Amino acid sequence: MATYNLEDQNSIDGIKTWWDKFGTAVTIVLTAILVAMGGMQAWKYYQQQQAQQAVDLYILLQQVQLSNEPAKINDAAQLLTEGFPSSGYAPRAALIAALADAQAGNHKRAIQNLQWVIDHAKETALHDLARLRIAGILLDEQKYDEALRVLSIQQGATFAGLYLDRKGDILVALNKISEARLSYQAAIDKLSKNNNYYNIVQMKLDALGNSD
Repeated sequence: MATYNLEDQNSIDGIKTWWDKFGTAVTIVLTAILVAMGGMQAWKYYQQQQAQQAVDLYILLQQVQLSNEPAKINDAAQLLTEGFPSSGYAPRAALIAALADAQAGNHKRAIQNLQWVIDHAKETALHDLARLRIAGILLDEQKYDEALRVLSIQQGATFAGLYLDRKGDILVALNKISEARLSYQAAIDKLSKNNNYYNIVQMKLDALGNSD
């Protein structure tokens, strides 16, 4: 049978004394760490489940979109905007609903959906897109001053040309041809020639001619 020398015995006695003094605290700390690790795993699993549910609902929305029925599209979009508002799919769902509303002539609800995007989307590009579409709806409603105010909000470089183009459309509606020409030209300067929209804006500018 193995025997301990005096030095070994002293070491063991020292460990026992230390454990008697600190053992309970160590146990509590280790338990807390294990619980935290388990909690982190549970949280990761929950997030994965939430993300998958958001994906499934967005796929469902895309299928409902084919119906071209704004009420059904809005109901499907609402499942995302209310159930998963922080997901990246929610603002895209609101954009889809807004498009269906605008095409159906329900401008009020379309703007409400677009405003939801502005208020909740984490991506600034989606804010810019929503404002651009709101300005388009206001243009259709002949609310020109209000549309120009929406476009005056600072936007990202990607949307600069599109905002200037929409501003040009509004100025044409106001019969401010000289200002519209300048806005279209500024839009062309911002847009890449590889962008299909570049040629459309150029056609608008050419159509104005040189008259005021």
